[in-house]
Amino acid sequence: MFSKVNLICTLVNTVWGVIGGIILWGYIADPLMEEHVTEGVLKTEIDYAIMTLGFVFVGWGFSSIYRKFARTDYGPISGFQLGLLAAVMLGVGKKFIDLATANLMNLEGTLINSFVYLIFFGIMGVLTGLVYKRYS
Repeated sequence: MFSKVNLICTLVNTVWGVIGGIILWGYIADPLMEEHVTEGVLKTEIDYAIMTLGFVFVGWGFSSIYRKFARTDYGPISGFQLGLLAAVMLGVGKKFIDLATANLMNLEGTLINSFVYLIFFGIMGVLTGLVYKRYS
């Protein structure tokens, strides 16, 4: 649960979560989604400490699930597969539930956001697979 490889992977995923999230959502997706998000929903200032803490939990959880998912077939392909599954569940499924139940963004924004989740978790999966392959 708190093995060396899991802790290294948590750190790598946390760094990717913060940096990748800023790049993918902050610089790439934000201009595309700007007109599709309900005004006043997003904060004007990001709390980077809380966001980083959140990515520690995401990174650790993803790494822990990957260890069970891949068993001993560690590598970028199995990591990418888990990343896509996580993205479908969180980035597509959850975002469509949000679309149906909340006034956060419209359909086009939901589709853009879902696509960004696929990229984000796909890369997280590849990184996780590489770390497990290297340190296991």
